[in-house]
Amino acid sequence: MTDERPPAEVAIEPGSARAWVLAARLKTLPAALVPVAVGSACALIHEGFRWGPAVAAGGGALWIQVGTNLANDVFDHERGADSPGRLGPLRAVAAGLLTPSQTKRGMVTAFGLATLCGLYLVSVAGWPVLAIGVASILAGIGYTGGPFPLAYNGLGDLFVLLFFGFVAVCGTAFVQLQTVPTLAVWASLPVGLLATAMLVVNNIRDAEGDAMVGKKTLAVRLGRQLSEVQYSGLLVLAYLGLWPLGSVAGRSGWSPADLVAGSSRWVLLPVLTLPYAIRLVAEVRQREGATLNETLSGTARLLLLFGGLLALGLVLSATQ
Repeated sequence: MTDERPPAEVAIEPGSARAWVLAARLKTLPAALVPVAVGSACALIHEGFRWGPAVAAGGGALWIQVGTNLANDVFDHERGADSPGRLGPLRAVAAGLLTPSQTKRGMVTAFGLATLCGLYLVSVAGWPVLAIGVASILAGIGYTGGPFPLAYNGLGDLFVLLFFGFVAVCGTAFVQLQTVPTLAVWASLPVGLLATAMLVVNNIRDAEGDAMVGKKTLAVRLGRQLSEVQYSGLLVLAYLGLWPLGSVAGRSGWSPADLVAGSSRWVLLPVLTLPYAIRLVAEVRQREGATLNETLSGTARLLLLFGGLLALGLVLSATQ
């Protein structure tokens, strides 16, 4: 099979800074930062926003994401999932740009830096933060590593929904408020759904190759058509989730009556991204193979735009 890698990637020197940047997968980092922004906006509404914990939560989330990406790079290689015919972006270990031992040391370093952020958060928010941090790191390693890798057993989607949605948004609110408000729980849903949509595109693209190496992602189990339905459903649910969210913005509690009265309209700002979401749904249905890389990047941009507008809407709700 011919090598279709871009010249810029082929020219990367083994062990160079560019090799590490490639392995860190910078395009995935919005999935780490958006939940922190949304969780901090929830804390602001409840008059508990604190810069120190917010910045530390962002740093911890970034380093956990980088550590997870490095773990995926090396463990997928060791399991034979990164074949020469892989359709996704170049993988550093498979391409010989980093050795497995180098990548594992980088993974440990990234998780170590996340732990330093976590130690500060423990000092300001208590020991529950330790449980959140340990669970996040273990899940990051266990996504493709360990005796029961989540991604290889169809549990990757649930992992992303839980950790990039509920855990990240609610955890960020908790380290600032020392409690998890109802608002943060609702706000975590659309964020987690869109982060999961990123994974769905990735897995649709790689389904054929994954099936050959025994990586039974949900896309492999469901097949192409149902995976397209899953992607569309995740986006639909993310936008529908704005309706009840608008009813609890700025409230200490929630009741069914709030769905029709007293809602904050600012949290509907992400609806501005709906045309872009519709375009992405069409792309998932029409594109094949490596062309889905553009749709994956587009879904990451949707998460960034949606999450940014949601955080802004929550902040504006606090001024009402």
